[in-house]
Amino acid sequence: MKKHKIARARSGKQKVLLVDDHPVVREGLAERINRERDLVVCGEAQNAREALRAVASLQPDIVILDLSLPKGHGLELVKDLRTLHPDLRVVVFSMHDESVFAERALRAGAHGYVMKQEPPERLLVAIRTVLRGDYLTHSVARLSDRELEIFQLIGQGVSTRKIADRLGRSIKTIETHRTRIKEKLAVKSAAELVHRATCWVESDRGALDAR
Repeated sequence: MKKHKIARARSGKQKVLLVDDHPVVREGLAERINRERDLVVCGEAQNAREALRAVASLQPDIVILDLSLPKGHGLELVKDLRTLHPDLRVVVFSMHDESVFAERALRAGAHGYVMKQEPPERLLVAIRTVLRGDYLTHSVARLSDRELEIFQLIGQGVSTRKIADRLGRSIKTIETHRTRIKEKLAVKSAAELVHRATCWVESDRGALDAR
């Protein structure tokens, strides 16, 4: 287990624990995350046992973990963290295909899933989204903060006109955002967009079967 100097975390930054068996991955993520004004890496772990000790001693706000870990699978670690630290936020950051593992990770207790093939900025979006109390998979992580806000409002059943009024933007601007959201999520119709957004909001409210 590697501890980081966390004096900066006392200034209001939220603490991140990295769990990955590849040092180069941990170092790269730590360097990128520590550039952010609101986040700081408080420690690193290379396996599940180290991760559990680190969570107990460092008390991070969020854990970023890989599914492929020595001496145990990451999904088991997710379950253990959920049981031992129910308020802790967890994002899985893995090379494994989201279509195969994301639902399993969420059911195990994770709050987000991002694939390692995604740009680092997608992970930052996921971290902030999950820290706000939402759930996120890597497809939704492609959205900008504004697009994510609109996507959530769509899922809540808010009309385009009311979204425009609420955000102080024109209807045309909101429609442009909707088009971009559809492109990023590979959604072909307005009905499918509403369905995807509604399902996402419902999962955010804890509608997952395991919760």
